[in-house]
Parts: sequence; C-alpha cells; structure tokens
Amino acid sequence: MKKMIITIIILAIIFIGMVINRQIEQANEIKIEEIQLVENYMEKIYGWSEITNHALPEFDNLNEANTKWLWGIVRKNIEEEEITYETINEKVKELYGEELTTKYPKEGTEFIKYNEETNDYIPSEIELDANDDRFYINKITKIKNGYTAEIVEYLVDYTDSDNNNIYLKNLNGEIVEKLTGEETKQEVTQKVKEKIDKFTKKKATLKKLNDEKVVIQKVEKEN
Repeated sequence: MKKMIITIIILAIIFIGMVINRQIEQANEIKIEEIQLVENYMEKIYGWSEITNHALPEFDNLNEANTKWLWGIVRKNIEEEEITYETINEKVKELYGEELTTKYPKEGTEFIKYNEETNDYIPSEIELDANDDRFYINKITKIKNGYTAEIVEYLVDYTDSDNNNIYLKNLNGEIVEKLTGEETKQEVTQKVKEKIDKFTKKKATLKKLNDEKVVIQKVEKEN
C-alpha cells in the first residue's frame, strides 16, 4: 500500500513538472505577430553605412549611440518635404520611445536642416551608393519585457552591375559569392545562411512597450 502511494506521489510530481515545463515553453513561444513586430521595427531602424557610418552601430545604451545613425534613421522615416520641430520630436519618440532622452538639435543636422526664413525643417536628399546594406533576423528570443534578435548583416554590391557583376559581400568588403542578379531576396538570404560564419552577427535587445510597439535598447556584436 505504501509503495502504491509513493508511486502515485512520484507520478503526480512528474505530471506537475511536465505541466509547468509546457507552460514555460508556451510562454516562450514566438507568435507570428511578434516576429512581424520585431522585423518591421528593425527595418525602420536599419540605416545606410555610407550615410550614417554604420547601418546598425553597437551601443550599450541608446543615449550613447552614434548620433549620425540616430538622426539618419529619423530622416529615413520622414517623407514630408517640410516639417516642424514638433513633428521631428514625435518621430524621435515613435522610433526610440522614452529610451532616448537626447533631443534633436534645434539648429538642425545634415539630415534635416533648419530653414530660418520659414522657421521649419527640410529633410535633405539622401544619395546612396551601389552597395545595398541588408540584414536578416536569424533568431528571435523572448526575454523579460522584450526580445533579443540575432541580426546577420551583409552587402549586395551593384557597383559593376552594367557588366553583370553583382556580389554578395560581408561588412569587411570581402566577396563571399557572385550573384546572377536574378535571385530573389529570399534566395540571397539563403546563400547568406549557408555561409553564415563569413558574416557579421549582432544581437539587438528590444524593449516591448505594448503589443504594437518595441524600441531598441542595446546592440552588441556576437562572436
């Protein structure tokens, strides 16, 4: 009788453990909506290395991030031809939330210049080179109050595309593979996955504000 009771207790403990583990697994599962939320946000804050020095710089605190990148990303997400200072700050808050306490300079920057005559701001024209800065998210992990996203960065070089020479490169400018120019974005991403060790990987930490908004907190290089 005692053995039966002990066996029942052990089985109950095992069952409870399985239930708890399953609940933890479900809590850590990434939903499609969450993946899209992270991907859409990373698209917004991924810049141009030739304009902002880094398409995605590394930083431990958003207020210590490269200012060319910070304000370049604001410019990237503004379509209006003439805007007010209030509009700029609204965009800053939309992109960076309360994590960024630095204000956009009232005197303007090279990306959005102040016009003394009209007392408003005019976004500058952005001229990009033939190296297309790209990334894909290799993995998203849930953490307390947000997510981490493993970002793999690469370049598609169209400099010599007139001669049908298009190259897949890493951030060091090293050619990883020659492309035909007809590959889809998904096919190029697959090539990157196949040779992932040749590319730069970074981990972005994102804070979840609500079901429709995340903001960047930290970016660090992964080994």
